Amino acid sequence: MKFDIYDLRVTVDRIEGRSVCGMQPGDYFELIESSKLRIPPGKHFCMFALSAVLPLLAAKQRDLAEGDWMASDSLIACPDPDERLIMRVERIAKRTMDGDDLT
Repeated sequence: MKFDIYDLRVTVDRIEGRSVCGMQPGDYFELIESSKLRIPPGKHFCMFALSAVLPLLAAKQRDLAEGDWMASDSLIACPDPDERLIMRVERIAKRTMDGDDLT
Protein backbone atom coordinates (compact mmCIF):
# COMPACT_ATOMS: atom_id res chain seq x y z
CA MET A 1 0.00 0.00 0.00
CA LYS A 2 1.39 3.39 -0.97
CA PHE A 3 1.09 6.43 1.27
CA ASP A 4 2.35 10.01 1.42
CA ILE A 5 4.63 11.14 4.23
CA TYR A 6 6.57 14.33 4.91
CA ASP A 7 10.28 14.66 5.57
CA LEU A 8 10.87 17.01 8.52
CA ARG A 9 13.52 19.38 9.74
CA VAL A 10 13.80 20.19 13.46
CA THR A 11 15.77 23.40 13.98
CA VAL A 12 16.90 25.16 17.14
CA ASP A 13 14.83 28.33 16.79
CA ARG A 14 16.18 30.13 19.86
CA ILE A 15 17.69 29.67 23.29
CA GLU A 16 16.03 31.89 25.88
CA GLY A 17 18.29 30.89 28.79
CA ARG A 18 21.88 29.75 29.00
CA SER A 19 23.11 27.19 26.48
CA VAL A 20 24.42 24.16 28.31
CA CYS A 21 24.11 21.54 25.56
CA GLY A 22 26.47 23.20 23.08
CA MET A 23 23.80 23.78 20.44
CA GLN A 24 23.07 27.12 18.82
CA PRO A 25 20.13 28.63 16.93
CA GLY A 26 20.16 27.17 13.42
CA ASP A 27 21.40 23.72 14.47
CA TYR A 28 19.07 21.03 13.13
CA PHE A 29 18.41 17.42 12.30
CA GLU A 30 16.19 15.94 9.60
CA LEU A 31 13.81 13.00 9.71
CA ILE A 32 13.63 11.53 6.21
CA GLU A 33 12.15 8.48 4.49
CA SER A 34 9.82 7.80 7.44
CA SER A 35 12.45 6.83 10.02
CA LYS A 36 15.97 7.99 9.10
CA LEU A 37 17.49 10.63 11.37
CA ARG A 38 20.11 12.78 9.63
CA ILE A 39 22.42 15.18 11.51
CA PRO A 40 24.91 17.33 9.54
CA PRO A 41 28.54 16.15 9.71
CA GLY A 42 30.44 17.56 12.67
CA LYS A 43 27.22 18.54 14.50
CA HIS A 44 25.26 16.96 17.34
CA PHE A 45 21.77 17.20 18.77
CA CYS A 46 21.13 17.04 22.51
CA MET A 47 19.38 13.82 23.55
CA PHE A 48 17.16 15.70 26.02
CA ALA A 49 15.95 18.10 23.33
CA LEU A 50 15.50 15.12 21.00
CA SER A 51 13.43 13.30 23.63
CA ALA A 52 11.04 16.26 23.84
CA VAL A 53 10.35 16.39 20.11
CA LEU A 54 10.37 12.68 19.16
CA PRO A 55 6.80 11.85 20.30
CA LEU A 56 5.37 14.53 18.01
CA LEU A 57 7.24 13.73 14.81
CA ALA A 58 5.14 10.78 13.62
CA ALA A 59 2.05 13.00 13.60
CA LYS A 60 3.86 15.88 11.89
CA GLN A 61 4.94 13.48 9.12
CA ARG A 62 1.35 12.76 8.07
CA ASP A 63 -1.48 14.73 6.51
CA LEU A 64 -3.56 16.30 9.25
CA ALA A 65 -7.23 17.12 9.46
CA GLU A 66 -8.24 20.70 8.85
CA GLY A 67 -8.07 22.63 12.12
CA ASP A 68 -5.82 20.05 13.81
CA TRP A 69 -3.58 21.85 16.34
CA MET A 70 -0.58 19.88 15.08
CA ALA A 71 -0.91 21.67 11.74
CA SER A 72 -0.53 25.13 13.26
CA ASP A 73 1.75 24.49 16.25
CA SER A 74 5.36 23.91 15.34
CA LEU A 75 7.38 25.00 18.39
CA ILE A 76 8.60 22.52 21.01
CA ALA A 77 10.57 23.32 24.17
CA CYS A 78 13.44 21.30 25.55
CA PRO A 79 12.70 20.11 29.11
CA ASP A 80 15.79 21.85 30.58
CA PRO A 81 14.33 24.87 32.44
CA ASP A 82 17.65 26.75 32.63
CA GLU A 83 18.27 26.50 28.93
CA ARG A 84 14.78 27.11 27.50
CA LEU A 85 15.81 25.85 24.06
CA ILE A 86 12.95 26.19 21.56
CA MET A 87 12.82 24.00 18.43
CA ARG A 88 10.80 24.52 15.27
CA VAL A 89 9.46 21.56 13.27
CA GLU A 90 8.86 22.13 9.57
CA ARG A 91 7.97 19.96 6.63
CA ILE A 92 10.68 20.04 3.99
CA ALA A 93 9.47 17.52 1.39
CA LYS A 94 6.58 15.20 0.65
CA ARG A 95 7.29 11.70 -0.61
CA THR A 96 5.27 8.65 -1.55
CA MET A 97 6.38 5.45 0.12
CA ASP A 98 5.34 1.81 -0.14
CA GLY A 99 4.26 0.31 3.18
CA ASP A 100 5.46 -3.11 2.03
CA ASP A 101 9.03 -1.76 2.15
CA LEU A 102 8.70 -0.75 5.81
CA THR A 103 8.22 -2.68 9.02
